[in-house]
Amino acid sequence: MIREVKREDIPICADIIKKSFLTVAEEFGFTRDNAPRFTAFAISADRLYWQMDNEPRLMFVYEEEGTLCGYFSLLMQNDKECELSNLAVLPEYRHHGIGKKLLEHAFLAAEKKGCKLINIGIVEENQRLRKWYEQNGARHTGTRKFDFFPFTCGYLVKEI
Repeated sequence: MIREVKREDIPICADIIKKSFLTVAEEFGFTRDNAPRFTAFAISADRLYWQMDNEPRLMFVYEEEGTLCGYFSLLMQNDKECELSNLAVLPEYRHHGIGKKLLEHAFLAAEKKGCKLINIGIVEENQRLRKWYEQNGARHTGTRKFDFFPFTCGYLVKEI
């Protein structure tokens, strides 16, 4: 079941994001030292509370048999656009279609809010993830390298 995040869910959501993104960090060799701004190391309950209270952001959680195991948020942007952020599924719940359900829910929620375009940022070197987003209708639009990341940021869009 996918539902909106409640305030009391925030600490668990932060844990879902950290644990999920940590597998990417381990796969690609990101550490607190070489990538302190990477999601696995930078996200916290305080940051999610701040996003909930101060941003035009929708937050959703996937709950299976009483356990929260997936998360994503949509940040409303200008010109009928939004940004998909922190789509995450706990490692032990992967490969059961939860990520796809979350992504489809994100598309529907964005459409309901009047968005025509969803922006998605990824670790470009994660070609498996890029291919997954492309198989689900996203189009790759480019890359950008930042000094504070040991990876290239890849960008995709999904037209709604």
